[in-house]
Amino acid sequence: MVDPGSVVTLVRQARERRTAPLVLELDLTDGLVETSPPDAVSALLSMRRTHLRDILDGLRRARTDPRVKALVAKVVPGVALAQAQELRDAVTAFRRAGKLTVAWAETFGEGGQGTVPYYLASAFEQVWMQPTGELGLTGVALEEPFFAGAAEKLGVRPQFAKRSEYKTMANTFMERGYTPEHEESSRRLVESLGEQITADVAAARNRSAAEVRACVDSGPLLASEALSTGLVDRLGYRDEVYAHVRAKVGGEPLLRYVTRYQRTQSVARRLPQPGRRDGIALINGIGPIRLGRSGRGGPLPSQGPAMGSDTIGAAFRAAVRDEHVKAIVFRVNSPGGSAVASDAIWREVVLAREAGKPVVVSMGNVAASGGYYVAMAADTIVAQPGTITGSIGVVVGKAVVTDLLDRLGVGLGHVASGEHARMFSATKPFSEDEWARIDSSLDAIYADFTGKVADGRGLSRDRVHELARGRVWTGADARENGLVDELGGLERAFDLARSRAGLRADAPVRTFPHTSPLDRLRPPESSDDRTAAAARFDAFSGWGALRGVAARLGLPAAGPLTLPGHWEFR
Repeated sequence: MVDPGSVVTLVRQARERRTAPLVLELDLTDGLVETSPPDAVSALLSMRRTHLRDILDGLRRARTDPRVKALVAKVVPGVALAQAQELRDAVTAFRRAGKLTVAWAETFGEGGQGTVPYYLASAFEQVWMQPTGELGLTGVALEEPFFAGAAEKLGVRPQFAKRSEYKTMANTFMERGYTPEHEESSRRLVESLGEQITADVAAARNRSAAEVRACVDSGPLLASEALSTGLVDRLGYRDEVYAHVRAKVGGEPLLRYVTRYQRTQSVARRLPQPGRRDGIALINGIGPIRLGRSGRGGPLPSQGPAMGSDTIGAAFRAAVRDEHVKAIVFRVNSPGGSAVASDAIWREVVLAREAGKPVVVSMGNVAASGGYYVAMAADTIVAQPGTITGSIGVVVGKAVVTDLLDRLGVGLGHVASGEHARMFSATKPFSEDEWARIDSSLDAIYADFTGKVADGRGLSRDRVHELARGRVWTGADARENGLVDELGGLERAFDLARSRAGLRADAPVRTFPHTSPLDRLRPPESSDDRTAAAARFDAFSGWGALRGVAARLGLPAAGPLTLPGHWEFR
């Protein structure tokens, strides 16, 4: 028999939980996921990770939720600079709504990697650090290796051609150090990012840029030094942080992760509703660009997603056909890749606009080379100040390993039918005629790339050539030069898309293409069927016939329109 008193108690406790104040938590220990990976295996592995979109939507929703009183965030290395800027914008808007915000860390950079975590934390009203921690606000640096000397010792002869002098991937294998153009481009990148971090930290902490710069140049700072300079508000441990937040909020607040709060609050939107509302389509283009379907970029779990032209094209076509989609936001986070795949995606952007669907691109951490190619036809391009973009150029080549094989005592026989049958073989140099064919290809791709930039951005071809030549820009510099329209993140892109489409400010956003597990199992009816673009799980091949050589040399496997190097600013 059920005890009526127990039932009353349970009802009362449930009512109290529904009305108790909420403190939202953000734990960045596992980093951020831009979007659910397209292949089933990766999607399953990422289910418990924190998704950027959930954080942004959750904080936006919480701004007007009277139950939500505060946000407390554990900040650790692992968030990229442009993501940190997007989170800073969301935290700033949350603060403006009158909510308490507290960031804490055991240390901001034990042994390094402290600049970006502290940069993110500085947007919060209060910054706490463990008494034994350090403030590793040490600035921005970029290190780039050059393998020409090692290749010579190994008996490997790199043969690359590029358009143009700032397309620096070939330098990695053909030079022993910086060329003047390479150093100029890289130096400007770190200067621009350093200026952004210094200015934003100074504004957030009510310090002058000169004071912050002095702290950067004397860092890393001990906990006591960080406290005395005003860059950190309090020293304390996790229990002290949470006790302080609870005391500020009052009552007995409940803790909820931002992602959990967002998913719980948005359940109603995911339920079937009569009469779908007009809204925005969100298409995610994440990872190196390749022909075929999206999926994981390689066979290992550590290798991230790849952007397939078939999948992205199917998403655009589905969004264009959907009468309830009035505008499209294309999120691009890609270092580029296959020139042909990039061009196929560019075409879908053009067709969507011609069909009357405005397209707004939101650039993530990187949207360079092929990543800029797929974005340049949009109505509006939005980037974070720290986004890495540009790299409008092309490179192709191979490494000849005949001397290495000779040293190893490896003999290699060959037979061929056709003058250029072995053109991309790593066991012979390019002939003069083959170099001529490569030059023709590079000239055609570069002319097509820059011509489309000129048309899409309303710039003269001469001006585009000045900005192109393979040079990499930050989002802030790209905006100054007309390659980007506005600075901001996904929220700004959604606002612009709604405005262009004449939609209400709360018009919904739906991800395209949406496929259920059942959809992924059934055979597609045609190439327009959304299941025809289901993700695949394999290594990509943006280099075509050169993919084997590219893999052995550690080249970006995506292809010739790829941002050179590994870009990490900590």
